Amino acid sequence: MRPPPQGGEPVQKKAENMTFDESKTVREFALAIPSATKVFEKLGIDYCCGGGKKLGEACVQAKLPVDQVLQQLKQAESSRLARNESGADWSAQPLADLIDHIVQTHHEFVKQETPRLSSLAKKVASKHGPTHPETVKVNELVDTLGTELAMHMMKEEQILFPYISRMEEAVLEKAPVLPPPFGTVQNPVRMMVSEHDSAGTILRELRTITGDYKAPEDACTSYRTLYNGLLEFEADLHQHIHLENNLLFPRAIAMEDGR
Repeated sequence: MRPPPQGGEPVQKKAENMTFDESKTVREFALAIPSATKVFEKLGIDYCCGGGKKLGEACVQAKLPVDQVLQQLKQAESSRLARNESGADWSAQPLADLIDHIVQTHHEFVKQETPRLSSLAKKVASKHGPTHPETVKVNELVDTLGTELAMHMMKEEQILFPYISRMEEAVLEKAPVLPPPFGTVQNPVRMMVSEHDSAGTILRELRTITGDYKAPEDACTSYRTLYNGLLEFEADLHQHIHLENNLLFPRAIAMEDGR
């Protein structure tokens, strides 16, 4: 039996109550305003691994005027509300439903895309490596990222996620929560966040060496397809990590602590 939504106010109410203040963290904007992640993605502001930074600090690092970023956030949210788009408010949904969404949407996307991108990266490096040596490094990074994410998702799906779901069921049924084999949920969460940071580092290196995924003029179709695929993969992984770092993990830790 799944628990009813716990905690969290409706997403539209959150947005209405949100103060557009540069002293708030990037994570606070991402959680309160559904359209914020799209703005951050477009501007290159890290809202997943680096979500704990204040918006003003994040803008300085991204070399962006904070006033303009705040204005874009306001405009994006106003447009969303005008279109009457509710957005998914995962802070008010059962953890088991959030886990299902992460696995079925984002884990499946990673599992489908990593073999395809790896094959493209090898092909491009083989053909264009002599004239574009950065493609050799791209190939190495894509392989490393795919391997790391495969192991990471396996640990989540086989160990951490099932425990969180069982814990939530026990809380709903007011039954004792069996102690986890890893001591406390904070231990695997700490490891998962560290692995997210590693994936984020690889993504930043890929973006740097590809010049923001801009293919050269002599790029073939496979070359351009690879860069477009990596750009899409980056955006999905940012959202994937955001849901885990900023929503699933904090809520699971709070549930374990009895808050």
